Amino acid sequence: MKFQSASSALLIAVVVALAGGLYMTRSSAAEKAVKLPAAAFDAPAAGAQETAVFAGGCFWGVQAVFQHTQGVLNAVSGYAGGQKETANYNAVGSGSTGHAESVLVTYDPKQVSYGKLLQIYFSVAHDPTQLNRQGPDSGTQYRSAIFYAGAGQKQVAERYIAQLEAAHAFPGKIVTQLAPLSAFYPAEDYHQDYATLHPSQPYIATFDLPKIANLKSVMPEVWRDKPVLVAKR
Repeated sequence: MKFQSASSALLIAVVVALAGGLYMTRSSAAEKAVKLPAAAFDAPAAGAQETAVFAGGCFWGVQAVFQHTQGVLNAVSGYAGGQKETANYNAVGSGSTGHAESVLVTYDPKQVSYGKLLQIYFSVAHDPTQLNRQGPDSGTQYRSAIFYAGAGQKQVAERYIAQLEAAHAFPGKIVTQLAPLSAFYPAEDYHQDYATLHPSQPYIATFDLPKIANLKSVMPEVWRDKPVLVAKR
């Protein structure tokens, strides 16, 4: 949940409190990762580095999870699914641009595979059973979506979703959209590394720090204590 000014901590605290009735009914479930099996079918390492784009609610938390993942070289918050002209925070926030708040993950496939990134994405980064929303945030810009870069990623994602559905890994149906990646547009600078730079901000503390903690506890084999940041600070 974000506003015109990212520094509006007081306003965020008020809105989070007002949203409490909605959120608290499922807060315990939202803060718990789902332990999932590894992908039975995965993509072979094809190069020194590859990219993947994931959307799952507010990009602050998704970015932070992947920044704490071993083998990830960079994770950038941005927009995917719409046109260049509307790839800005104010326009995307209207929910009418086709964009989803997304994260472009650049990774070393010899250290972490695309299938492992999918496992993290479904287990820790978001709830794939929530349609056009995550937690207190609603709208198509917060949808669960995988923007695949080629037929290989599409096939791995399709098979993993089918694997999870067959195993009844979630109480509800997975609603994650699969769409080809036409373009990715980095978000404004103040959105980058947001969870690392503002850990005490009420939204981050409530909704995103638990995701980072879950990565460490549920998938320690991929955990990195020091996040890889978009820019050296």
